[in-house]
Parts: sequence; structure tokens; C-alpha cells
Amino acid sequence: MTVARATQCFRAGEWPASAARGTVTLAFADRHRRRVRLTLDGAGGEIMLDLPRATRLLDGDGLQLSDGGWVLVRAACEDVLDIRAADGVGAMRIAWHLGNRHLPVQILPDGGLRILYDHVIAAMVGDLGGV
Repeated sequence: MTVARATQCFRAGEWPASAARGTVTLAFADRHRRRVRLTLDGAGGEIMLDLPRATRLLDGDGLQLSDGGWVLVRAACEDVLDIRAADGVGAMRIAWHLGNRHLPVQILPDGGLRILYDHVIAAMVGDLGGV
């Protein structure tokens, strides 16, 4: 049996989501890929992600299959740590330590920081004055 190939990625709103014939749910660490075999949710089988270059897959993106079909990308629910500091200098110091460890960080609209939960990093953030 030939595995369908996903050769293009389209952002949410740029593809016909109602035409999706399956979904694939991926953790953050698994959503930056170029070529990998993916298992669809439920009994949907497998597809081969075969993009021209490594691409950050976002929740709601559509993967176009070589046969014209579509697969919906879903972001897996993951534990996160929202970090706040007493002031901007404290936030910058915490951000520096996170960056020094090459951790992906989301900067929130209110100036807070969001990272994937890690108990060791949570303790470090606490030691640096973060909450």
C-alpha cells in the first residue's frame, strides 16, 4: 500500500478546512518538520510529510496531499508555565536564562513569558524571582 504524501502546507484560513479527511495532532516539538511519517488521529492511517523545507506547523494548518486531499494539523495540549516577574529588568533576566538554554519562549501580550513546563526550569525561574 502506498502512503499518501503531504507536499504542501497552507496556513489556517488559506485552505478548505471542511475538506479535511483526517487530522494529525502533534506536540510543539514535533511541529517543525520537513520529512517524516505521521500517524493520523483515530483509524486514519499514515501520511508522509514531504515538504520542500522544514516548516513550523501551526494549529489549524492544512497539509495538501499529492492526491489532492487535505489533512488538518492540530496542536496537542501540553503543560505550559506562564512566568511573571516583578519588573521589566527581572523579566529580561529570566528571558536571558531561558534563551541561554535555547528554550522556545512565547512572549505574552502583557509582558509575561510562556514556556513548556519543566520542573527544573520552574525552580530556576523561582530562584530568579519569577512567579
